[in-house]
Amino acid sequence: MMAIIPHLAVGLVAVLHIMFLVLEMFLWNKPFGHKAFGLAPQFAAASKTLAANQGLYNGFLAAGLTWGLYLGAAGFAIKIFFLVCVIVAGVFGAITVNRKILWIQALPAALALALVLTS
Repeated sequence: MMAIIPHLAVGLVAVLHIMFLVLEMFLWNKPFGHKAFGLAPQFAAASKTLAANQGLYNGFLAAGLTWGLYLGAAGFAIKIFFLVCVIVAGVFGAITVNRKILWIQALPAALALALVLTS
């Protein structure tokens, strides 16, 4: 039972990044995206291409984490690499955009990393 907890944590981080992909690629310029990110409609319209690019990168993070999970024990290093990438992106986002990103993106990845490393 304890062995599944790190996998669930990594899966949760992957799902979060799929959600970020959807928000940034498809909902950025919609009322839900405006509300989720606190965007003025004019800014959202002007930055939608940049947000879509950002969403795509979040999709790559989710894909990497899913790949690591798929490989099971052989995916240990892949999970570590992509979790560290998520943490770095979350810390950078917290410094440059909004401190909330530290809690939404970096913290779940850091917890998942700790669980993977101790499993």
